[in-house]
Amino acid sequence: MRTGNGVHGGAKRRGAGGTGAAGQADDVLAPRVLREYALVADGERGALIAPDGSVSWLCAPRWDSPAVFSGLLGGPGRYTVTPADPWHVWGGYYEDGSLIWRSRWVGDGRVECREALAMPADPHRAVLLRRIVALDGAAKVTVFLDVRAGFGRHPMTDLTRHRAANHGAANHGAANHGAANHGGVWTGRSGPVRLRWTGAGDARAVDGGLALTVELAEGAEHDLVLEICDHDFPDDPPEAAKLWSATEESWSRVVPDCGDLIAATDAAHAYAVLRGLTSASGAMVAAATTSLPERLEAGRNYDYRYAWIRDQCYAGLALAAHGPHPMLGGAVRFITERLLADGPGLMPAYTVAGEPIGDERALRLRGFPGGAPRVGNWVRKQFQLDAFGEALSLFAAAAGHDMLGEDDWRAVEVAACAIGKRWQEPDAGIWELDSQRWAHSRLACVSGLRAIAGAAAAWGPGAGGHGQREAARWSSLADTITASLRDCVHPSGRWQRAPDDERVDAALLLPVIRGGTDRHDPRSQATVAAVRSELAADGFVYRFRHDDRPLHKAEGAFTLCGFWMALAEHAYGNPVAAAHWFERNRSATGPAALYTEEYDVHQRQLRGNLPQAFVHAGMLECAVTLSRDVRLGAGG
Repeated sequence: MRTGNGVHGGAKRRGAGGTGAAGQADDVLAPRVLREYALVADGERGALIAPDGSVSWLCAPRWDSPAVFSGLLGGPGRYTVTPADPWHVWGGYYEDGSLIWRSRWVGDGRVECREALAMPADPHRAVLLRRIVALDGAAKVTVFLDVRAGFGRHPMTDLTRHRAANHGAANHGAANHGAANHGGVWTGRSGPVRLRWTGAGDARAVDGGLALTVELAEGAEHDLVLEICDHDFPDDPPEAAKLWSATEESWSRVVPDCGDLIAATDAAHAYAVLRGLTSASGAMVAAATTSLPERLEAGRNYDYRYAWIRDQCYAGLALAAHGPHPMLGGAVRFITERLLADGPGLMPAYTVAGEPIGDERALRLRGFPGGAPRVGNWVRKQFQLDAFGEALSLFAAAAGHDMLGEDDWRAVEVAACAIGKRWQEPDAGIWELDSQRWAHSRLACVSGLRAIAGAAAAWGPGAGGHGQREAARWSSLADTITASLRDCVHPSGRWQRAPDDERVDAALLLPVIRGGTDRHDPRSQATVAAVRSELAADGFVYRFRHDDRPLHKAEGAFTLCGFWMALAEHAYGNPVAAAHWFERNRSATGPAALYTEEYDVHQRQLRGNLPQAFVHAGMLECAVTLSRDVRLGAGG
């Protein structure tokens, strides 16, 4: 995994005095550019770690719970582990095939903090592991904990220290001489959640939080375990060593062998990110955060801590391209459950528990620079036709791995019938805009119907030609929808966005990639050429033209669209061009190799919520697909 250095941490922003909205404290950590954050996640929640060792974001116990650390949006509350000497530079890296992150600071010596959310995950209890390691020379590290549930509204209360000889977190290591004994446990509350902090018995109460100094001899380590729970804790505090062992074992089963792929390390990392964002329900959140702006003060900042049907399908298709991964089975299960429950009324997104998303509302926080903080999402009220087509494409890909059961085939029938019932209705489309008869939405349905027709003919349920009859019916519906698309052919011969919108759209690359249209279809060929000439700049691709301004003035490049361009070039037998688009877009990350939705090409900065799951899925699908064009040597 790529690593990089930044400036030393510890910068703070001071308020004018007193407390602000929602109990906002005087002393709030300054934000960092998004490329400098790392993610640790366990499938049920995720935390962002800043270069100064602060946990800047964590919603607990679940993805869509209010944040207990909301510094990312200007809220109070933090959990910081940082060198006492500010004269240092920062770096970091992930352990292979995992979201176990190692923050590293180099000054007069070298010190690391190994960080992870413990796995297997409990949906009711977040367990954040932090192991401080003195690598080179003695280390002196300052630690500060201030849990503020409810996006900062609830300070810690009922703080109690429990002394014990061994609570599973203490200094240890080959060179442990001179290290203090910090064994012991703090317990308390923050609003509706309970907290337990093991390994910090010597912490003292300071300014509403708990402060601790850890001094280690060279080679020594010290474990801290923070638990945040929505019910009573088990009787005994956990042992850090056992938690680390179980977490390592869990991650060892996530990532398959990627040695046959180009960009093997990044492909393995994409698996890890997708797993970190995927709940035990099979649902995958679109991103770990809310309200990180896509464009400065443009009003485009949203809450992505939910499972989008479309994004789930994109991830499943990427996984299916490589093999029958358990996450593919989870995606199929979640989509099946939602289709069988909601039928033609399928919502675009749900919580990971399959529940409706709450109404959008503003938060009384300052917000990440350029954005307005909010939770909830109005997308629940939209109709998005393409979601049914993407679901069918996912089911077809899973059928190719013999991963569809009886309920899944019932969900296939529900999705196909929903398309038959609703394909002529206007919808909000892939970009969630005003309702129109979007060409992409109809073409996504064509792609899905053709794919599942092929799967039904080969592997469909029943006997006596039942699968063949279904295939014929779904193919006929695909032909009917295709014929309707005469109203979306531009005078130049390419596809256009909608009957009343002549612009080209990068989403119109997808029919070529998914097989909805033949790659020799002149409309598709002209569309790929138009995207290449009208929506691309410096190796990156934009969604569509908003107006007459230069592309980068309206929004950032959409990294996923760049990966689509690579897949389209591959479909047309242009391996060199495909590699160009792939390599350019996979570079649009920071040291932790996390993608956001948009990339500011001019400033080389990430824009939008972090990390964006479907971009990691696009990167993985590209790595798998483009590997068919090359013969890898021993070095991969």
